[in-house]
Amino acid sequence: MSEAPKSDANPTAALIVIGDEILSGRTKDVNIGATADFCTDLAIDLMEVRVVSDIEDDIVAAVNALRARYTYVFTTGGIGPTHDDITADAIARAFGVALPVNAEARAMLEARWKDRGVEPNEARLRMARIPEGASLIVNNVSAAPGFRIGNVHVMAGVPVIMRAMLESIAPTLKGGRKVHSLTVNSRVGEGNIGGPLAALQEQFPDVKMGSYPRMGDGTVMTELVLRSPDEIRLRDAAAAVHRMVAAEHRRAGLPDPDPY
Repeated sequence: MSEAPKSDANPTAALIVIGDEILSGRTKDVNIGATADFCTDLAIDLMEVRVVSDIEDDIVAAVNALRARYTYVFTTGGIGPTHDDITADAIARAFGVALPVNAEARAMLEARWKDRGVEPNEARLRMARIPEGASLIVNNVSAAPGFRIGNVHVMAGVPVIMRAMLESIAPTLKGGRKVHSLTVNSRVGEGNIGGPLAALQEQFPDVKMGSYPRMGDGTVMTELVLRSPDEIRLRDAAAAVHRMVAAEHRRAGLPDPDPY
């Protein structure tokens, strides 16, 4: 299967969160937010997130679908020592390669185990199984590595380890143009500004405009977030949105919105 084609636009990414514990609600995921922040910092557009249960066929299908569509795929979870940690098996199957115990990974693990007086066993050595052709992703939290094969980056589900692995792979990823953002806060609801905002979006198609209502203490607020890699266009669009919101405020007898 071919990987996602390259273009002049920002690189794209998808995240696959793997684990029954996420879908059952027993574990509350925080890795989606961490990955989104990570991608934003590198100007990589995170386009899709899938949460997949511990079913090998489903993991294989998700990996193969997403690696063909996006520049990068990240996975979290399922690379531990227990029988239901099947992510490495699924990735090897998706790429059609063997899954041997990797000598470098084994040496890293055994060095850590020796320092801690831990005996190697069959279960622990599952964490040293790495698909043929993959390179290791190390972390400064634990010795158990993740790995990269093709455009797929396989990482731990434990949040602190996963974040360490993200930092480890950051230098290997190609980012795009940094996206800047500005926010205009409105004290009128989306129903008042929806039409004018849509017109401004047509006027500034290169600036993404999002509308996010907030309600609390009986106050209606609409947060208008504008994003663009072009700072001049962003400021021009924000000025236009600010003028539109100010006009709606005056019609409602409200003070002008705060500066953006």
